[in-house]
Amino acid sequence: MAFTLATWNINSVRLRAGLVQKLLTEEAPDVLCLQECKSPVDKIPVQDFADVGYPYMVARGQKGYNGVAILSKLPIEDAGDQDFADLGHARHIAGRLENGVTIHNFYVPAGGDVPDREKNEKFDQKLRYLTDMRDWFAKETPVKSILVGDLNIAPREDDVWNHKQLLKVVSHTPIEVEHLAETQAAGGWVDVTRKDIPEGNLYSWWSYRSPNWDDADKGRRLDHIWATPDISEAAHSSRILRDARGWEKPSDHAPVFASFDL
Repeated sequence: MAFTLATWNINSVRLRAGLVQKLLTEEAPDVLCLQECKSPVDKIPVQDFADVGYPYMVARGQKGYNGVAILSKLPIEDAGDQDFADLGHARHIAGRLENGVTIHNFYVPAGGDVPDREKNEKFDQKLRYLTDMRDWFAKETPVKSILVGDLNIAPREDDVWNHKQLLKVVSHTPIEVEHLAETQAAGGWVDVTRKDIPEGNLYSWWSYRSPNWDDADKGRRLDHIWATPDISEAAHSSRILRDARGWEKPSDHAPVFASFDL
């Protein structure tokens, strides 16, 4: 079964339901994973998405913050969630397709502004969240699985607009990159995007604070698609829909895509 998957931090699914419909209509991924939905599950406009061919959804939500959802053309069953770092946040949901592929959708904590876990509780929460992810994958080795989401870390030098300037900026600090690498290694995850696009600057997020975001191009690759080794070679056609960052009243993230022939 061949299918295309996309991941997108939508920054309010109700506020940007029209943009979600636009993406689903124009790009037509079989599965769309959303983060930062900022909505209880019962308030997500599911009918809007069903109307354009996506009748299936699994989700976890909360009022005003966090929230993750998987929209699908294909039948998908709820495969549970994990509360890493015991934060009580809606940051993870898993869904299982009929072909047995499990899709994990994550919204890793951003970590605040100060990259010091002693001075900044949010940064400590982020590192603890990643540690719990690592330990879970080490204990229960994932198979036939895809991990996507806003992981809030740009790990490589060419995943940010200026490596040296951002070494002390949350999302690119060495300790975050190390924690993410340990999490990836624990599950044997393959970075599908960089498998397909191994070289060159690649971004999925541009700050709202930059009004000329496109010209300045001070971006970071915070959004990721990973796959377990047993299916990673089936992945192809990775891309980032940069144009979506320029849509009217956009999210500050752009959707990331990959296709799988399974």
